[in-house]
Amino acid sequence: MKCGVIRSDGRLIVSTAWRADRPWSRLRGLLGREPLRADRGEALWLVPCGSVHTIGMGYPLDLVFLDRQGGVIDCHEHVEPWRMRGARGAHQTIEFASGALSRLKPRLGDAWTWELA
Repeated sequence: MKCGVIRSDGRLIVSTAWRADRPWSRLRGLLGREPLRADRGEALWLVPCGSVHTIGMGYPLDLVFLDRQGGVIDCHEHVEPWRMRGARGAHQTIEFASGALSRLKPRLGDAWTWELA
């Protein structure tokens, strides 16, 4: 996976964001990895990805779903293990530690981009 940053309308919002854009990296996702840390501003950006599951996870996640252009179309906070979430029209999904969205406060229509660090 590549490591980069996430910007919202040009401003830095996540300082450490891994990008899973290959079949194996998307399939594995966060399974078997250290949990993301909200206090460090960590995230996993999955593309293409319109839905995710938390099967096998030991902790909840916050999720942001984006369209093809990077516009925020849906968000879910504190998705418990053994659940599934998706969004109609989603092409990209970003996973965060539970509690991160209360700090980031994403709004529908915000333009998010991932950039190589």
